[in-house]
Amino acid sequence: MRPAPASRIAAARSTGTAHRIPSTPADSDPGSGLDPVLGLDSGPGPSPDPASDPDQQPTDPGHQPTARRFAGVATMIGSGLSNQTGAAIGSHAFPVLGPIGVVAVRQYVAAIVLLAVGRPRLRSFTWWQWRPVVALAVVFGTMNLSLYTAIDRIGLGLAVTLEFLGPLCIALAASRRRADACCALVAAAAVVTLMRPRPSADYLGMGLGLLAAVCWASYILLNRTVGRRVPGAQGSAAAAGLSALMFLPVGIAVAVHQPPTASAVAYAVTAGVLSSAVPYLADLFTLRRVPAQAFGLFMSVNPVLAALVGWVGLGQNLGWTEWASIGAIVAANTLSILTRRG
Repeated sequence: MRPAPASRIAAARSTGTAHRIPSTPADSDPGSGLDPVLGLDSGPGPSPDPASDPDQQPTDPGHQPTARRFAGVATMIGSGLSNQTGAAIGSHAFPVLGPIGVVAVRQYVAAIVLLAVGRPRLRSFTWWQWRPVVALAVVFGTMNLSLYTAIDRIGLGLAVTLEFLGPLCIALAASRRRADACCALVAAAAVVTLMRPRPSADYLGMGLGLLAAVCWASYILLNRTVGRRVPGAQGSAAAAGLSALMFLPVGIAVAVHQPPTASAVAYAVTAGVLSSAVPYLADLFTLRRVPAQAFGLFMSVNPVLAALVGWVGLGQNLGWTEWASIGAIVAANTLSILTRRG
């Protein structure tokens, strides 16, 4: 899963991915609306000044908005594929580094990217600000570690599908609509089908996927808190840096116990770039061009993208039951978004 930016997306690469956009002063504005799907800022927060933002300059109402929307949609699809492809490439380093070694390298890459963008003023942080940042760092590391370990045991498609239950539960729990209650029942039935008892079932791997879901849900809530308490992207950057420091002893231990090969390190670094840096920058581009509702809708196809990447890139074949369950979970989230008003 990719590192999630704090204000506009709480997930979510990808991870996966974590799996997203730096917080802005609008996060502390009680008047700004949040889409309950993934914590997306859907207005009516402060609008940018058209004179200072080239993307907000007056344009031809017939052509330019359509072109920008198309570019945003293409970027979303590319971001999802990058996130899941990064996870698949990272799995090639599992035999040498193990999931924990790959996650350590990914945390380092995420920290480098976010610290370069956020530039946190750590000395100015108060304890009131540090508390959610520290919690976010712990959840961030645990989320990626549990997800990558689940990928190693049950495959990319099933692991990402189970992880996606985190933001889906946040969205459904915040609603009192009958449609969302039906969506919750559909998703629950799909999960039971995915985890049905059978001799070959890897319950530990499934449990780790569900732990990743709990972490992603926690990540969403903590990101909202960090976005309110810490200006700009400083909170996300500080959490990423702290998480990387937590994994520094892990990386050293892995390197000492089993010296990594150049190819394994290359796989892990590539996973960090594709699942952290690329989705992060893509989300910055996308959320200025597409509505929050559309962004949440495209986020929901990540389990399908993960299953396809796992099938094509890793040869992880899924039966019709697994595909049907993945489709049901995606459909539940899609229906929840499309039937939401406002």
